Amino acid sequence: MKPHDEPQGWGALQPPPGYYSADGRPPDATQRGLILDWAVNQRIATGWRVESRAETQVVMVRGQPLNHVLHAILMVFSCFLWGAVWMVLAVTNKVERVAITVDAQGHIVSVNAPS
Repeated sequence: MKPHDEPQGWGALQPPPGYYSADGRPPDATQRGLILDWAVNQRIATGWRVESRAETQVVMVRGQPLNHVLHAILMVFSCFLWGAVWMVLAVTNKVERVAITVDAQGHIVSVNAPS
């Protein structure tokens, strides 16, 4: 993954040292869950929301899809004047998705969905 594909402020984000075992062993399932919870909370604080969640993976999304039915109705009732607004919104609107996984070593891996 290229660094510029990564959302701002996400570079090498790892939880504080207390989340890992003191003797250097890989984290167990409970610790991996805590690490994932920490990573999810960091993203939620910046405006992301959880779309789906598994034991060691979360899919997060930011943005809202465009309601094309509403805009089509507005365009008809405004004698097609709303079409320009709808076109601008359709071009500029984006929905971002990212999958966050905690691997067996306790490292956070984030993968952006294709645009």
